[in-house]
Amino acid sequence: MLSKALVVGAYQTKAEALAAEPDIELTVIAPPYWREGAQRLALERSHTRGYELLTAPMLCNGSYHLHWYPTLGRLLRRLRPDLCHIDEEPYNLATYLALRAARAVGARAICFAWQNLNRPYPPPFRWFEQAVYRRADGILAGNHAAAQVLRAKGYGGALQVIPQFGVDPGLFRPKEPPDTVEPSLRGRPRPLTIGYAGRLVPEKGLLVLAEALALLGGDWRLELYGDGPLRGELAARLAALGLAERATFHARIASTAMPGVLAGLDAVVLPSLTRPNWKEQFGRILIEAMACETTVVGSDSGEIPHVIGEAGLVTPEGDAGALAAALARLRDEAGLARRLGRAGRARVLAHYTQQQIAAQTAAFYREVMGR
Repeated sequence: MLSKALVVGAYQTKAEALAAEPDIELTVIAPPYWREGAQRLALERSHTRGYELLTAPMLCNGSYHLHWYPTLGRLLRRLRPDLCHIDEEPYNLATYLALRAARAVGARAICFAWQNLNRPYPPPFRWFEQAVYRRADGILAGNHAAAQVLRAKGYGGALQVIPQFGVDPGLFRPKEPPDTVEPSLRGRPRPLTIGYAGRLVPEKGLLVLAEALALLGGDWRLELYGDGPLRGELAARLAALGLAERATFHARIASTAMPGVLAGLDAVVLPSLTRPNWKEQFGRILIEAMACETTVVGSDSGEIPHVIGEAGLVTPEGDAGALAAALARLRDEAGLARRLGRAGRARVLAHYTQQQIAAQTAAFYREVMGR
């Protein structure tokens, strides 16, 4: 498996679950780091039981579309895999080159697609995409809209809708026993503690969140984890609304520390906004929070309503009043946060654990190898 996403330690539990399948011998190839904007995300070797985790140098690190691994061909000639899982979009240079390298050693090859908008790409990315559609033995789609896009663009091969990663419910879990302590307010007097974790970018709807908090009233605090180009504007907007002292900005934290952060919040918000070139593809922070029995509130952008189901609150994107009303309900309606928190964890256990994602992925491997 070739995956820059597996620099994140918490994601590596999926690789452990795949390696535990009786007929799979797994090697993961990841870069020593991935550059995301101004941040350098170093490889975390957190969950490496049962498989080999190799590093390979990456050129154009930080470029989603143009990065590639110059030593991959040599590695594959040594490993001689039966199947190469390229954890990248079909239109990326890394996918096209990795597929060619896999073919050169006689391996079958699959890739992964999140893209849920039917967008035409300029050359050379359109050429990469069409070449991958012709030659790939299978493609995994992270959401149902992505699968529809693949078919609409002409891909006719093996296809399965499986999220890229699930969560480990042993790591992401409530802090206190759910039968004895209310997830909301955790049984101690304090403000309603609202959290956001991710990139601080306009499409995540954080300026809408600021407007909603101005309408919320009552006692609350906002904890923001992450960084991005919107940070300065968001801080200025909170200050202009008189809310600066009630919001705290935190640097991005290690993935292995995230369970403790999420379990300590009363609500996690993801008020994403659909753009002409983007809509929410999944919202992984939602299932991480749900596994911790922390109530989630999301907009209706992209895949968010399908991820949350009936286990949280969904509001119209861009509607600050509706978002404020949802947060007020969590604070004021007795038992609501507790019911939604329990429902969230139950939904994760039913659909979004790493073991389930790994088992479905392994089944797709077998389908591809059997063709």
